[in-house]
Amino acid sequence: MAFEPPIHWNDYEDIALKLYERFGDDFTESKIYRIRFTELLEWVLQIEGFVGTREQSNEGHLEMIQSSWVYEWRDNQKK
Repeated sequence: MAFEPPIHWNDYEDIALKLYERFGDDFTESKIYRIRFTELLEWVLQIEGFVGTREQSNEGHLEMIQSSWVYEWRDNQKK
């Protein structure tokens, strides 16, 4: 198994990929943008290898994670 470096709050693409791997197409673009930040925060904290803390979280991080997740979802619709 390959070593995976720890994931931090500003690793938006890595977080988005993990969320897409977890939820797949259960969340479409419009559904991703309607996720409450409190819920998104909990999901991010559950990601294996994530080393950020709840206290380090902020709205900017969560917005970037949301938009990165949308791009990840869009990319996977083209395949």
